[in-house]
Amino acid sequence: MTDTSTAAKLADLRARLEQARDPGSERARKKRDEDGRSTPRQRIASLLDEGSFVEIGALAKTPGVDDAVYSDGVVTGYGRIDGRPVAIYAHDKTVYGGSVGETFGRKVVEVMEMAIKVGCPVIGIQDSGGARIQDAVTSLAMYSEISRRQLPLSGRSPQISVMLGRSAGGAVYAPVTTDFVIAVDGESEMYVTGPNVIREVTGEDVTSAELGGARQQELNGNISMVVDSEDEAFDAVRDLLDHLPLTCHDPAPVFAAPSDEDVADEPALDLFMPDDSNAGYDMLDLLVQLGDDGHLVEIQANYGPNLITAFGRIDGRAVGFIANNPMHLAGCIDADAADKGARFIRTCDAYNIPLVFVVDTPGYLPGVDQEKAGLIHRGAKLAFALVEATVPKVTLIVRKAYGGAYAVMGSKNLSGDINFAWPTAQIAVMGSAAAVVMIQGKQLAAAPPEQRDYLKKLFMDFYDENMTSPYVAAERGYLDAMIQPRETRLALRRALRQLATKDEQDLSKKHTIMPM
Repeated sequence: MTDTSTAAKLADLRARLEQARDPGSERARKKRDEDGRSTPRQRIASLLDEGSFVEIGALAKTPGVDDAVYSDGVVTGYGRIDGRPVAIYAHDKTVYGGSVGETFGRKVVEVMEMAIKVGCPVIGIQDSGGARIQDAVTSLAMYSEISRRQLPLSGRSPQISVMLGRSAGGAVYAPVTTDFVIAVDGESEMYVTGPNVIREVTGEDVTSAELGGARQQELNGNISMVVDSEDEAFDAVRDLLDHLPLTCHDPAPVFAAPSDEDVADEPALDLFMPDDSNAGYDMLDLLVQLGDDGHLVEIQANYGPNLITAFGRIDGRAVGFIANNPMHLAGCIDADAADKGARFIRTCDAYNIPLVFVVDTPGYLPGVDQEKAGLIHRGAKLAFALVEATVPKVTLIVRKAYGGAYAVMGSKNLSGDINFAWPTAQIAVMGSAAAVVMIQGKQLAAAPPEQRDYLKKLFMDFYDENMTSPYVAAERGYLDAMIQPRETRLALRRALRQLATKDEQDLSKKHTIMPM
């Protein structure tokens, strides 16, 4: 006879909840433990504020299946990070391989819809085998339902994916549609089609790590950050959220900042720029001196490294730095860098984060390979994103600003609000070395050989003095101010304060059309 007492019902509930805590098969749990991997609930607990997680759907199962397993392969709920609300889900690889089924999909959709209602970030901890084959079209439908909820969230509340295992097929499309993708080196793998299928269909032989390892996918432009451990991945999530608002209608967190007196005079900046205008230096070394505390959150560090995109803080508030790096391709903008910069601009613009351009670029990168890579339309995206953005845009030209690359790096004519330049700046259609070939090539060729070097230097000196001088741009109103490097930190924060109430509206229309 069944015990129907309250005590028995409570005991039954406790037993079910205990079973749901780690519901995978003994074999799957043993393999997970032997591999040194944590459970989805442990991962959530490591990321969220202690005691803040509120789980939903712990006792959910696949309907109509007698031996269905609790959770259906995903843990979902709500919690807080540094006291701020988030919605979160984590795949459970020990249950159906973390694959997406009907109940799995409904649970994820539930937390995404709640995030839309209440206005908070969504964090997905990804470790999934993809679609659940035995669920056929139902699994595909659930993937589509999840993807459909990403659109209303996109640009409204931050979406962050943490890749903590091997994800394939539909399990990679959802993450790369989020704002940021964080992967763990040696642990994360992601690909549309796995190596076994590729080998069967195309005959190509490749390992899963070679195909979809974190470092490879970083080079492919699919990952925002690669870190060395799960703990570092969760630290990266916290760093990102420290620079992002809950929604586009909320302010980003404000932190304590140095006083104006503390940043008014930085003599070390006067010594930063090399005397040789062709000498390389690491732009990151400059950026850490411009912000409040030297802490940067770099996005896609190893993809298009000739352009740096990073979050930092000025005057206690988040800013997005976009800067050329002379250590890579001399700071030229190539197709990858243009894509990277355009996406970062749109991300910052969506969440009302001001943009700070730091310019030292000799132009767009020339070459046959770049033309084949679509530099024309990919380079145009950078200009398009710049003009489309309505957030404050402050530009600092520290050295070279040549050609079209000058224009897309926050120039006033492409909607930059305030433009500063150091006296080391050089602004022109091209550098003197290229100009002497274009303008004086025939004359130099006709000159006596012993005079060519002298005449070439004479022309280049004249060109640098009269054509690349920043004072030419200042005289024509293309610069708002020439400043000493030591004054830069104060100048940047004053400019951002001036632009704090900027309100710019586009013409009424449905939406823009990005370049191809």
